[in-house]
Amino acid sequence: MKILDACGMTCTFCHNEGTPVVVDNRARGLGSFLTSGASGRTSIYAATNGASFLPATVPPDEGFAHVLQRLREAMGFTELHLTGGEPTLHPRLPDLVRLAAEQGYRVCMTSNGENGARQIPASAEAGLDRVNFSVFGTTPEELAQVQHERFRDHAKATAKIEALHSSIQACVDQGVRARANVVVLDHTHIERVHRLLDAYAPELSVRLLNSLDHGAASIDAIRQVLNERGAVAEAHHVTAGASGSRTAYRIDGGRRGIHVKWIRPVRLPATCRGCRFNNDTDCQEGFYGLRLYRDRRGRYLTGVCLQRMDLCQPVEDFLESPLSGEILRFRQTDRARLEAVHHARAVSSAPTPREEREPTA
Repeated sequence: MKILDACGMTCTFCHNEGTPVVVDNRARGLGSFLTSGASGRTSIYAATNGASFLPATVPPDEGFAHVLQRLREAMGFTELHLTGGEPTLHPRLPDLVRLAAEQGYRVCMTSNGENGARQIPASAEAGLDRVNFSVFGTTPEELAQVQHERFRDHAKATAKIEALHSSIQACVDQGVRARANVVVLDHTHIERVHRLLDAYAPELSVRLLNSLDHGAASIDAIRQVLNERGAVAEAHHVTAGASGSRTAYRIDGGRRGIHVKWIRPVRLPATCRGCRFNNDTDCQEGFYGLRLYRDRRGRYLTGVCLQRMDLCQPVEDFLESPLSGEILRFRQTDRARLEAVHHARAVSSAPTPREEREPTA
């Protein structure tokens, strides 16, 4: 759920949850949204994804609680993931967390850490379960490099890095699970991964994401990191009905907490069939899951794709539409298929009686 649009960074690759940057598009008409503007912020799909609304800040009120209840009852959701913009800039973040937890959700958040030290303690008390920190640089130089050219200021980047460190420490102190998400473009990003693994306590889990734009170079760099840390795969996690999956590794002779996240080529059977992006190069994330927005008219909207914001619709319309049923059926079908594959692999790898008597390493 996108809870606000504000952000204190100007990352050049930001998708901004598919919505236009509000401050740059308030005076523009529908269908003429800018990808970037005077603020220096970017929304990479905004000019082409058919977005028809500007996002609004979500208030912690009865309307918010009601829409979460409706989606939980109709779709069986158990987790709410708060995004932005930068969610720690929301002035009433702990209240949003508390209301969502009261509706039966496990509440998580994606953050760049710029205001987490102030917000995480109260949010933890309200029920915050996990924070995924998006790490765009482990040094001021690295962070400044991916900001808009007018905002590549070393002092500001230093302050942002320090704020990130404080936010991670706040999670450790408050018992909130913390993950660091790092996109590994190529071999030049290997050292920043090692710095993350070396700098923080084992309580921080590091997730490596490959870059679709960098192809084999990204995958080779991830493999090099794993080799250099002596990584041994422990488990593979797949979310039925969505494109996200990850492999968990043990590193450095026993430490847990490093994962590699992969995008499965998952498509909704009907909705994605005729989409112009439905190919191996243009579709950036497949069907990742349901997204929730609030527009400036106060309506709550669902979305299914950052590159196809024209598919957004009011929550009640979505729940009465074929799309909600398609998602539920696809989730069930995908789970059954995954279970069948897992069962077949388990049977094929089962030890023979001789192997059971004489185990090998």
